[in-house]
Amino acid sequence: MTPSSKLPVDRLAIGQILGRLLFQFRSELFDSGEADGRFRDIRFTHLQVWGNIGIEGIRLTDLAAKAHLSLAACSELVDELQELGYLERRPDPSDGRAKLLFPTVKGREVLDAAGLAVADLEQRWREQLPPGTFDRACHSFNDLISALASEDKFSQS
Repeated sequence: MTPSSKLPVDRLAIGQILGRLLFQFRSELFDSGEADGRFRDIRFTHLQVWGNIGIEGIRLTDLAAKAHLSLAACSELVDELQELGYLERRPDPSDGRAKLLFPTVKGREVLDAAGLAVADLEQRWREQLPPGTFDRACHSFNDLISALASEDKFSQS
């Protein structure tokens, strides 16, 4: 383990940077959903599911892994979103015993609104930095994810 004396003193440590940005991102995204008025029944913790659900159908176990949640926690969030009418379970055509999770029409509205909110958020963040800086940072982090995935140290799932 690297002693803390070897960490940079001119910036936050990478974990702090990523953690704070993720919290800021989710907070702004959540606030935009509340401001929209249509999705006031969605809780902040539901963002773990929304950020990983997709539209092509996913098994609960795969969703839990992608969302970095325990199966029990993910199941609870999915059950809540299903009761609220945002998600539905359908039989998996490749395995009749399994179910796939899909967003309902109401759930697709959330994903569409979130896509617009993310684009707006990225633009606002882009404007906080010198031209090109935000996009270079995003590309650099994307490259890092790819490099780590190719070393089997990180999964892009």
